[in-house]
Amino acid sequence: QVHLVESGGGLVQPGGSLRLSCAASGFTFSSSTMGWYRQAPGKQRELVAGISSGGRTNYADFVKGRFTISRDNAKNTVYLQMNSLKPEDTAVYYCAAARTLRELMTSADYWGQGTQVTVSS
Repeated sequence: QVHLVESGGGLVQPGGSLRLSCAASGFTFSSSTMGWYRQAPGKQRELVAGISSGGRTNYADFVKGRFTISRDNAKNTVYLQMNSLKPEDTAVYYCAAARTLRELMTSADYWGQGTQVTVSS
């Protein structure tokens, strides 16, 4: 059975940092593309960042230079380091697994349950 379990969300002040983690099990993590989506209240879910099995990354324009996605295949874990956080980054962040970066841009094979990130003073 596939599990994607996110952690690391919380409340942070504007300009602060958080690191999200997603522990994966039940599928071949090392050969999967992994990513992070987010969904703010009243908005559609949007892709934040993705990382291929080979380590290639892509980012949404609104997080470039602030967020970094990485993976540790030995731990079956993908991370999202978020710096210089803004109030508009407030959302539920979801971990996702797909076959390719192209597929991840529009959908995913597996989803986590989400973790809340709130940026507020």
